[in-house]
Amino acid sequence: MTLNDPVAPLYADLAGDCHVSFEFFPPKTEKMEAQLWSAIETLTPLNPKFVSVTYGAGGSTRERTHNTVARIARETSLAAAAHLTCVGASKAEIAEIADAYWEAGVRHIVALRGDPPEAGGTFEPHPDGYKGAAELVEGLMQRHPFEISVSAYPEVHPEAASAQSDLDNLKRKLDAGATRAITQFFFTPDAYFRFLDKTLAAGITADIVPGIMPVSNFAATQRMAAMCNTQVPSWMGRLFEGLDDHPASRQLVSATIAAELCRSLYGGGVRDFHFYTLNRAELSFAICHLLGLRANISLETAA
Repeated sequence: MTLNDPVAPLYADLAGDCHVSFEFFPPKTEKMEAQLWSAIETLTPLNPKFVSVTYGAGGSTRERTHNTVARIARETSLAAAAHLTCVGASKAEIAEIADAYWEAGVRHIVALRGDPPEAGGTFEPHPDGYKGAAELVEGLMQRHPFEISVSAYPEVHPEAASAQSDLDNLKRKLDAGATRAITQFFFTPDAYFRFLDKTLAAGITADIVPGIMPVSNFAATQRMAAMCNTQVPSWMGRLFEGLDDHPASRQLVSATIAAELCRSLYGGGVRDFHFYTLNRAELSFAICHLLGLRANISLETAA
């Protein structure tokens, strides 16, 4: 059978020509740290382009983020990327953080404006800080020749004055020196492809990598989606109905939904995927396997 065979399975004979990256968050406890490193060990053999570690609202996880990123850079073969935001820090403090990452061997920063410390609050620049992610990118590039990723919102940032102003801001970030944009999670391929059309029309030629989040907890996902202006299709809610007490079935449904999204994106020409793992490997690993990626045994042995 071939991909053109109408009865071929959806994932039959995929070329395995995708590139993936994975996002983690810094652990708060020893148990969470063990879970994180288990996930890293599981996903490392898929040879990701990079793995990133998030930065809490208001810079609340600064030390834990640095320690996690530095350990990945020190103890694994992975390219580690550190999230860095403008919130609650002066330009001098950010320069100090950037220098520390550079000295630790970290060459990739995910540069973000960042969320205020209190949920629902309004972003207020530090009096001596950067006013937004575009300025942050420019400042980081002046400090060291980092590879820099920035965020993009296919369904428009919730604080943007308009879709056009949000697109203009994305272009400023990329023009300031960012390498790529990684999107906020979304649940329909149309949301991504419509956004891609708009970025191309705006003269944006950098890679716009889709951010994929397998849904492990539907209620929590709905809350996160509401905060970042992501539309949750009604059919998704119906698929998760009655599964609260069936975690294994819930995982199967979650993997199926995310894998079908990735397969649709793949069919549209996408070859780069960024997975929001929530520090769990199983769903992301399974989806990558369906997309044709296979574990590199030598990397698995090294890990």
